[in-house]
Amino acid sequence: MRLLEAIYAEAFAELERAVHAALELYSNIHRGTGHNSMVSTTLFERARDIVLKYLNLDKNRYEVVFCTPIRLENLKKQLKYEDYYLISSQDIDLPLGVRALVIKRKFLRKCAPFQTGGGMIKYVCAKSVLWAEDPDRFEAGTPNIINVITFAKALQLIMNLGDDIFKEKYDMAVTSFQDLNQNDYLKYSEKNSLFELRKVMIGQNIRVPTEVGENSYINFDNAASTPTFMPIWETVCQTWKQPKHVQLKIVSEVKKICAEFLGAPLDKYDVIFTSNTTEAINFVAQSLAVEYTDGIEPVVSNTLLEHHSNELPWRYISGVSLIRISIDDDGFVDLNELERILRDYNKYHKHGKKRVCIVAVCGASNVLGVFNDLQSISRIVHKYGAYLLVDGAQLVAHRSIKLIDVDIDYFAFSAHKVYAPFGSGALVVRKGLLSLNSNRLSKIKLSGEENVVGIAAMGAALTLLQRIGMDVIEDQEKALTQRALRGLSRIPNIEIFGIQNPDSPRFHTKGGVIVFSLKKVPHNLVAKELAEYGGIGVRNGCFCAHLLIKRIVMIHPIRILGAKLFYMFLPKLTSKTLPGLVRVSFGIENNKKEVDWLIQTLKIIASKPRSRAKRLLAYTHNGTPSLPHTAIQDRIEEFVEASVNRVYT
Repeated sequence: MRLLEAIYAEAFAELERAVHAALELYSNIHRGTGHNSMVSTTLFERARDIVLKYLNLDKNRYEVVFCTPIRLENLKKQLKYEDYYLISSQDIDLPLGVRALVIKRKFLRKCAPFQTGGGMIKYVCAKSVLWAEDPDRFEAGTPNIINVITFAKALQLIMNLGDDIFKEKYDMAVTSFQDLNQNDYLKYSEKNSLFELRKVMIGQNIRVPTEVGENSYINFDNAASTPTFMPIWETVCQTWKQPKHVQLKIVSEVKKICAEFLGAPLDKYDVIFTSNTTEAINFVAQSLAVEYTDGIEPVVSNTLLEHHSNELPWRYISGVSLIRISIDDDGFVDLNELERILRDYNKYHKHGKKRVCIVAVCGASNVLGVFNDLQSISRIVHKYGAYLLVDGAQLVAHRSIKLIDVDIDYFAFSAHKVYAPFGSGALVVRKGLLSLNSNRLSKIKLSGEENVVGIAAMGAALTLLQRIGMDVIEDQEKALTQRALRGLSRIPNIEIFGIQNPDSPRFHTKGGVIVFSLKKVPHNLVAKELAEYGGIGVRNGCFCAHLLIKRIVMIHPIRILGAKLFYMFLPKLTSKTLPGLVRVSFGIENNKKEVDWLIQTLKIIASKPRSRAKRLLAYTHNGTPSLPHTAIQDRIEEFVEASVNRVYT
């Protein structure tokens, strides 16, 4: 017995070591720039190879799709039993909510996406979409990155130590989530709590290679995904080891934490755990499709400000029309237009049986950083008998929100944008509003609740944010944004989009997201050089908000059509040359020194001489098809490979 206990302890210890190493260099995958995104992307993609090795399958014939239990059910409907293999985190007794569906490539190509949103497209126009290649087009939204890496590492350990190494738990159970989430950071005052928490951000001491030697990595891509902190990580490690009855308690208690944090009393709202915001909004869209059967033709109204996760789900629901509300140059919704549309459709019935049933808006823009006036939007929406859905992905970590006070009907958010990047999210919905049959709703709930690790991390993160105080977070975010805007404005040939003046009366509605372009440097080259010169991770491109980017950089319809045609026939070339911008986005881990380093590095980039071709591409907001290969790039690639080996050794 003692020998078995030692083996189990060794397995968990190695799993903790490896996943901690992955968290030290965590960032969003596939579209980010910088060292961390490169490491996380490579770790995620190699997880597919580990699954195939575990099943002894040929990677040239099979493809791996990572999905939640509910997404797995939808994808399997398009396949025959003999077409695929399946392995689950349940099989190895880790509460990760991961399914690895292994499909023959020739059969996967025939399958259609069943959920839509961010991360699964190449190019979006107002009326058409070009989907990403397999398997990305089936992994809607930000995937469960860290839990997938955990799953792959666990499979490696099982291959070495035996099938049952994670199935036995010896004297590891706690009695409640409160016992699981005991940490010293809850005892400090609000401002001191933030100061102390920053000291234990995972990855803060990691040094990365740059042109000027090794620097501490700076994450300015918080709008895509956030790092995590030791108290949250400690909660995750304990949750791995909990028996089933404790896991059920964790889920129940975190529902209460989530409801309290969002001002959504559980006697009026349901908290349904999902994998992310994208999945949550898809569930609402599917509910809308079955709700109106009495002759009403449902209409959804969203805005030009939206992320694809609050755009694409509404396009692909049969029988539902979509109307987009315009915005001004700063990104604010035209409230007069919103009221006029609702009045015409729902009061005067100018469009026959069509009725606006849901108005779906973001709480904050992931591009322009503005916070919508949800109180005014809600008043107008409910005045005309519609429901209000808020995409809260960019809101929850930055501003206080009370759903009951604002009168919000549906609210969706992702924990990976709230310092808990372990694959969970939530749909908070007024009781009785989801028109799904009880069997379907039960499967949705069970799917989300299987990822107990992600739910526990969410609870720990929301508890810490509440302790710090959202007013404290808002103040520090404003100070960083003011400093950044003033510094950026002094860089030659820069163009900042949205609210630019920290002294503007509208500045109080802006969060820590800034998009810009350098008029002589293509956006993808700016991002590459920020990583290589400064060790700074940002995002460039269209940020899963193609319609908004086209609007704010004023892309002519002919260019849009040309880009679409080029993408169809020359996808690899076109993906680099699409119009785009550069985005920096702040989180609670960032400080003024990092902002100053960003400004200093951008001044160097802006002052470098560029070829006429590069200047022309930058002038038209296009990326360059030929990024220069540099000596530091080779060192960064070596760093990435070494970092990946630290996890999967």
